[in-house]
Amino acid sequence: MTQKRIVILGGGFGGLAVAAGLGDAEAQVTVIDQRNHNLFQPLLYQVATAALSPADIAEPIRKTLGRFRNIRVMLAAVAGVDTAAQVVTTESGDAVPYDTLIVATGSVYNYFGNDHWRTHAPGLKSLSEARVIRQRLLLALERAELAKDAEARRGLLTAVVIGGGPTGVEMAGAIAELGRDVLARDFRDLGPEGFHVVLVEAGDRVLSAFPERLSDYTLKALTARGVHVWTGRSVKDVRPDGVLIDEEFVPAGVVVWGAGVRASPAADWLGVPAGKGGKIAVDGRLRVIGLENVHALGDVAHLEDASGAPLPALAQVAKQQGDWLGKHLRREMTGGPALPDFTFHNRGNTAVIGRNDAVFDFGRWQMRGWFAWVLWALVHVWLLVNFEKRILVSIQWVWRYLTRQSGARIIDERAPERADASRPDMP
Repeated sequence: MTQKRIVILGGGFGGLAVAAGLGDAEAQVTVIDQRNHNLFQPLLYQVATAALSPADIAEPIRKTLGRFRNIRVMLAAVAGVDTAAQVVTTESGDAVPYDTLIVATGSVYNYFGNDHWRTHAPGLKSLSEARVIRQRLLLALERAELAKDAEARRGLLTAVVIGGGPTGVEMAGAIAELGRDVLARDFRDLGPEGFHVVLVEAGDRVLSAFPERLSDYTLKALTARGVHVWTGRSVKDVRPDGVLIDEEFVPAGVVVWGAGVRASPAADWLGVPAGKGGKIAVDGRLRVIGLENVHALGDVAHLEDASGAPLPALAQVAKQQGDWLGKHLRREMTGGPALPDFTFHNRGNTAVIGRNDAVFDFGRWQMRGWFAWVLWALVHVWLLVNFEKRILVSIQWVWRYLTRQSGARIIDERAPERADASRPDMP
């Protein structure tokens, strides 16, 4: 009997969870991704701020899935999907037939029609972007030490983070701590008092998805760390040397974008209507509305909870959906009892502010401060892809906590100072 052909687009949290659930099943599984590695994006900001190295939060997809002999991995970029013929085409010209297609291609940052800003304000969706941010940040400090002009030095010692969500808050806090610790210890002509971090949010508060009391706490905690939080301010332009915020130009040595995301262009591939943020509507069994044998999950899928609110673009959502879909498809193949429709179990939403400080929202109750920070660390270590990564990251965190030293503060003199703006990383 011919085995079922299952093609998974994307090797992130959701795609890998589905693949693992189908490991050694009676099916031919193909995972297609433009990157050869899975990436733990929640800790990508620590690569950007020199706290961790890229290898600490990434692992080759082939290594993760290599133990399953029925799973094939393809390093390729998707060009389109012929849903009538049930074939995925890649940019290299390969045609991959499927019986069941799973779209788990995640999201990219939304520059709201100003994609040319990406060159000057990279986001945090790929290792290349994180390395560019780290490169610019460290080079700005070195150049500030040599600057003779006070105004030029002030610009180099200013970092602007755009977007007051969890990514923006985490980046602003981490940059502020890096600048404070490094300038105080390692530079002779610079001091922490000259380093400035500006966090810009167009809304009226940071962490708008969190309860207001946690937003207020975060604002006070960031301010105590020296971060200048500007709410109700809009970015009008991003330039190589800074950011135009409303009518005020702020010179900056590094600019980071974290002001919103949109789904990958999977809706265009499938020829289905794209909802808000480019998402694809799915039913309770994660099937794409209007298509046969096509499922979507994670950031690319639109599914509402019992209250009618769309599920958030969180790693835990993608992971739970991937686990559910892997079990569901396996039972379909074996004739086992059907699973009930997917239900999201909220494990809490969190954002780290800095050393000894974080916020956690569990819905009915909240946590903040040191205990939230410890819980954040435990959860993120546990979610890393394997035991080796958990040990490596834990050791580095303990060492950094005790010494306040960042171990990945290396400038690659041959590395480009910009990410590839022409095509963001996606499957």
